[in-house]
Amino acid sequence: MPFEELLNTLNPHIVGSLKRAIELGKWPDGKTLTDAQRRRCGEAVARWEQHNLPPASRAGFVPRKETPCGNPSADERKINWV
Repeated sequence: MPFEELLNTLNPHIVGSLKRAIELGKWPDGKTLTDAQRRRCGEAVARWEQHNLPPASRAGFVPRKETPCGNPSADERKINWV
């Protein structure tokens, strides 16, 4: 089965199982994931999440600061004299 077809068969339960296998480094039956399997599972999870979840719910999401870099907050503008 081509990878694109496989992605279309994924659902939240399967993606959760893939994430767990990646985290533990082994399949549910106890067999160790190879490096290639881990990479492929990670790619499948990332691509599925990109198409099915909002950004804040995806693995690895890092929220932006509330103030843009060019406009520091009041706390960042304070000068401490030593």
